[in-house]
Amino acid sequence: MAAEQVEDATARLYLAIGRLSRLLRRTGSPGLGPGAVSALATLARCGPMRLGDLAAKEGVAPPTLSRIVAALVEAGYVKRDPDPQDGRAWLATPTPEGVTMVSGVRSARVQELQRRIEELSPEHRTALLDALPALEELVGEVG
Repeated sequence: MAAEQVEDATARLYLAIGRLSRLLRRTGSPGLGPGAVSALATLARCGPMRLGDLAAKEGVAPPTLSRIVAALVEAGYVKRDPDPQDGRAWLATPTPEGVTMVSGVRSARVQELQRRIEELSPEHRTALLDALPALEELVGEVG
């Protein structure tokens, strides 16, 4: 494949992944923005975390994450617990309602993605499935 073709394919892939990601983020998260859903999903997956650690994992500035966590606390999806290692700090902990919300969002998003995949032609479905190992390798999920 020529360098020009790779460059064009890279741009097309970037745009398609971005659009699909935005489309799926709008599915199943009533009242929560993508940043809040992402932070809540990280807490549900990783357990209680300090705000700075969560901000680093999410790739956002601590003040931004502080606002996100405050909204999640107000919604009842996250609670603040004292950090047993440092009495001055606190841990963001998902509540049972928060874990349930993340599970529902994931389910709704997976169902929407499955619906869209099923609408593809058989040839495109096969091509997409054949590309999965390469996509997983791109994001470091191989092995």
